[in-house]
Amino acid sequence: MRPLPVDRFEELVADALDQVPAELMALLDNVVVLVEDRNPEEPDLLGIYEGYALTERGWDYGGALPDRIMIYRVAICDVCDDEDQVVEEVTITVVHEIAHHFGIEEERLHALGWG
Repeated sequence: MRPLPVDRFEELVADALDQVPAELMALLDNVVVLVEDRNPEEPDLLGIYEGYALTERGWDYGGALPDRIMIYRVAICDVCDDEDQVVEEVTITVVHEIAHHFGIEEERLHALGWG
């Protein structure tokens, strides 16, 4: 489908973040969620977590730039037929990338159905 307008897509990302339980959102530490069109190295990638998972942070973690969760608007719209599918895919992608912040690996996410 044609990519949704940036403002509409950002609303969907905000809605997906609102669905994450407050207890988990409170544990997100030093993380920013951003929307971009595509990943330049992997144009088919739907989202990515860049940073240090909570399980990798040691006593020396401090003063670091925020971790980034990137959600790729055009790539997600490319794999969807309609806006309902975009809503579903955005939610899955947001949850998937937040899980990486908590140290959950790809294999486990796929096993849980968040692949």
